[in-house]
Amino acid sequence: MNNIKEQNNINQAIKYMLLSSFLFAFTGGFAKELSNYINSIEIVFFRNLSGVIIILFAIYKNPLKQIGGKPILLFARGFIGFSALLMYFYNIAHIPLAEAMTFNKISPIFTALFSYFLLKEKLSNIAWVGVFIGFIGVLFITGFDITSLDKTDYLGICSGIGAGLAYTSIRELRKYYDNRAIVLSFMLVGTIGPIILMSIATFYTIPSIDWVLAPFVMPQGIVWLYIIGLGIFATLSQLFMTKAYSLAAGGIVGTISYTNIIFSIIIGMFFGDIFPNYMILVGICFIVLSGILVTKK
Repeated sequence: MNNIKEQNNINQAIKYMLLSSFLFAFTGGFAKELSNYINSIEIVFFRNLSGVIIILFAIYKNPLKQIGGKPILLFARGFIGFSALLMYFYNIAHIPLAEAMTFNKISPIFTALFSYFLLKEKLSNIAWVGVFIGFIGVLFITGFDITSLDKTDYLGICSGIGAGLAYTSIRELRKYYDNRAIVLSFMLVGTIGPIILMSIATFYTIPSIDWVLAPFVMPQGIVWLYIIGLGIFATLSQLFMTKAYSLAAGGIVGTISYTNIIFSIIIGMFFGDIFPNYMILVGICFIVLSGILVTKK
């Protein structure tokens, strides 16, 4: 009976993650277009502000049902996820959407590693091979020259690590909190954080850390429509993703999330991105293969 229930949970998790991946790719498309008008920190702010409003309304209609008791872990999940999001949206603004997404999608590799070391989930020998292959994929994407990595390369790798740790925390938090509370913690930090950073940027601007400090610019006209679209798609994607990770092991769900890359290649080309070169494509294939392998028990 338990095996049947577990398999049903896995099947449901796969469906939720596919839908989340599709919506997440569209979120990237909205962010790509918005980067022509406002900075990436401001995009993160509006992305999360919209989500906070939607989640709070959902909680108002259907109050939270949870045990609670892990506020520090809940805040840590929000802060780490917010930091990873800052790096991710900065990359969307400066490199092709599929490449930014691929960097972000090394997160399942780290989700598997963090789940192994922190949550004591099993990781088989073939899964360890998958982890190694994933790092080879990163080398292809960065051109095998770690001595001359661009800022976007560093930020991409760090965003993947941060996202992996944030996703792993969901496995523990779901024991204590409603899924909506977990999403809300992330989006609240992601709303308040940019306000602080943009306020500081009013007085101090440092070009080398423009992914952290940039001044607020008031959106105009059609930009507001892009912001609304960004908020709706991002919130729905986050909800479905959180639900998926709460139903199955991190490695399994993480593998399905690689469909983001396929969606992002297509959507990115509509926004002027060129089709990935062979080095990037090989790197993507290695990373997808690694994601499949790390799920093997």
